[in-house]
Amino acid sequence: MGVAVTLSLYIARLFTLSVLGMIAALTGLVGLFDLIDLLRRASTREDVGFALVAQIAALHVPYYAIEIMPFGVLLGGIVCFWRLTRSSELIVARAAGISAWQFLAAPLASAMLLGIIFTGVISPVSSAMYSRAEQLDRTWLRSTGGPLATSGGQLWLRQLDHGLVPDGVAIVHARQVRLEGKSLYVTGASVFRLDGADRLLSRIESPRAALEGGQWVLHDASTIAPDSLPVHVGTIELPTDLTVRRVQESFASPDTLSVWALPGFIRLLDRSGFSSVRHRLHFQSLLALPLLASTMSLVAAGFSMRPARRGGVAQMIGSGLVAGFALFTVSKVAEQFGESGALPAIMAAWAPTGAGLLLAVALLLHLEDG
Repeated sequence: MGVAVTLSLYIARLFTLSVLGMIAALTGLVGLFDLIDLLRRASTREDVGFALVAQIAALHVPYYAIEIMPFGVLLGGIVCFWRLTRSSELIVARAAGISAWQFLAAPLASAMLLGIIFTGVISPVSSAMYSRAEQLDRTWLRSTGGPLATSGGQLWLRQLDHGLVPDGVAIVHARQVRLEGKSLYVTGASVFRLDGADRLLSRIESPRAALEGGQWVLHDASTIAPDSLPVHVGTIELPTDLTVRRVQESFASPDTLSVWALPGFIRLLDRSGFSSVRHRLHFQSLLALPLLASTMSLVAAGFSMRPARRGGVAQMIGSGLVAGFALFTVSKVAEQFGESGALPAIMAAWAPTGAGLLLAVALLLHLEDG
């Protein structure tokens, strides 16, 4: 029993160091290409120096580390298991009566733990740094007006209407949107106030309005009730749980939100009428990351533990790389289907990983018992 525990700790240490080294190497390589691309974009702007470009590139590093993490587990696992097989350490362990499942338990647990750390700890850090990088990029390297510019100047949202009926909702439509500091100014605002059964109670028309201080302030407004003439009422204050930052985040990349903040923000998007498909998919992908890391470790083991004396080691390792990259490609294709609405977010995030896990287990069963 003591020998098995010692061997497991030894393999786990080698596996973890190999995977972390591979993640660091791949992240550094991708970060270098990102720095070169940022320098190319900054070459036409005289007010942007190398220090700012390097800062943006450094802020991207945790994001790239999370994206590369499955590849790091795959390549690092292949290197680790190939070295153990080449040195005959695994052969001696199996000759001593230790099955493949016993000495794979430690690297499998290590991969799962790395996935949990990347999801629960590194992901929030990555979202904060990536958000800051996006702000610097928009301010210094882009000529667009920010996330709200992607909406074509118009805005539709749905929110709770606490000022009319307890379970009422308000649908706000703004024909033109302008962001100034921490306030959002709109031109041509229309507010449709509905009850809990989605029956129209009244309509508010305002030539200009603003989102500030936790409320919509509609100036020179007129209210129109069903089967009634418009009534001019002046300024109307409509409470809201939306903020300018939340409206901006709804148009920004989900990568700028922490995994811990995503569930609440998804609920807010659903209440406000924004699409939450991308955020749901991103959240489920982060939750599936530990399982994906475990799957990659099993794929690495299945294609690199063949004894060298049987020959075809290079072919086996190459097959492992192809299988791992194929799994990653399938998962990205599934994400695209998820974003388009063709697949539910849960299925798009978990199905490729689950299928890859089953195939890896089948390969190891064949290797162990076949």
